[in-house]
Amino acid sequence: MIKVLLLRGVNVAGANRLPMPEFRALLEELGLARVETHLQSGNAVFDDPGVAGLEDKIATAMRQRFGFAPAQIYLDAATHAAIVAACPYKAEAAADPTSVHVWYLAKVAKPDQMLLKGLAKTERFNLTERALYLHAPDGIARSALVDRLERALGVPCTARNWRSVQAIAAMLDAAALG
Repeated sequence: MIKVLLLRGVNVAGANRLPMPEFRALLEELGLARVETHLQSGNAVFDDPGVAGLEDKIATAMRQRFGFAPAQIYLDAATHAAIVAACPYKAEAAADPTSVHVWYLAKVAKPDQMLLKGLAKTERFNLTERALYLHAPDGIARSALVDRLERALGVPCTARNWRSVQAIAAMLDAAALG
């Protein structure tokens, strides 16, 4: 089954650095096939033949090889496609893809909507069972909402900008054809 793995807290440099060639090799050593990665932020698409205990195996292997084990979010290709299709800010993303982000949720969040709305200044957001979509026309660097979003949601999550979301979707499409 084609899946996507999104790691949280992986950095390009400094702490929690994850070289993608070594990460791909690790995933292949664990029995995954046709492993592809995008950027240096821990986005991987692969064919999972049904490796038992995959999340624990990846966490253990990463801790041993890289010295850290980031949070992991798995989606199958159909779920990712549904998340992309449900984005309410596609027009905004077409105009400025850096202004739209998707927070992939590890499980269903039941946040305090009033708190979230109170934190949003120029941002707009839409929460579903698997994702929170954010349109941030002024960027996310100084956003009070973004700064407190994971805590407010109360569930593990990881964010990707719209360009990365589209790149992951393209990788999944290519994997399905391959």
